[in-house]
Amino acid sequence: MVGTTTLNNGISMPLLGLGVYDMYHQEAEQAVETAIEIGYRLIDTASMYENEKEIGNAIKNVGINRSELFLTTKLNNTDHGYEQALKAFDDSLKKLGQDYVDLYLIHWPIKEGRAGSWKAVEKIYADKRARAIGVANYTLPFLEELKTYANIVPAVNQIEFTPWLFQEDLMNYCKKQGTQLQSYSPITRGQKFNDPRLVSLCEKYQKTPAQIILNWNLQLGISTIPKSSKRERLLENFEATSFSLTLQDVAFMNTFNEGFRICDDPIIFL
Repeated sequence: MVGTTTLNNGISMPLLGLGVYDMYHQEAEQAVETAIEIGYRLIDTASMYENEKEIGNAIKNVGINRSELFLTTKLNNTDHGYEQALKAFDDSLKKLGQDYVDLYLIHWPIKEGRAGSWKAVEKIYADKRARAIGVANYTLPFLEELKTYANIVPAVNQIEFTPWLFQEDLMNYCKKQGTQLQSYSPITRGQKFNDPRLVSLCEKYQKTPAQIILNWNLQLGISTIPKSSKRERLLENFEATSFSLTLQDVAFMNTFNEGFRICDDPIIFL
């Protein structure tokens, strides 16, 4: 069973979900349908991914009670600013075929319009069209800036976070302010699967590299949204919840950090 976390406004969010970046058309629909069938209840998309319509279709196709799902989408970089952000959210809801989303995030802290965008996101929350709101790719400078104009503490901060990009200061900061950390690209798109330290843990636990890394996230209390469209990988990732790393091995993996990134460093937006 996938555990849940309680966000700072009291709502529950699954710790493990499905990310759908770089999935399109039938592949996206089928991946979401298969994931829900397996037991996933958190689906994470974004306007930038250009697949919101397909994700909405999949949710409709499976016929699951909407209240059982946790659906996230995000504000695109081209839609920042108060009025633009409100319109973009309306467009996302229409594509998704939904009356609300469970979580709405600012996708990247682009240089222009951050404050206006956050004010729009707060209005969306006040209007009960998003059950929770937050940010993505907000490192410490952006979170400190956000404090100067935000009336609501973000419920979630979605960032790239792996043993090889162990952002401990950011993790501790978010915990202190009551913001749930969520990791994307959590398994490094397979690029670190041959790390001898990881291989040794796979042998010890008789688990796959992806399962070890995902369980490390979960042991730290971090929500994680690995991406796959293949049924066998969806099952593999889902089964990362079936065991527990020891505290010693979690601490060991914390030492893997080498600043390795898959995606851009948000510092470029300062």
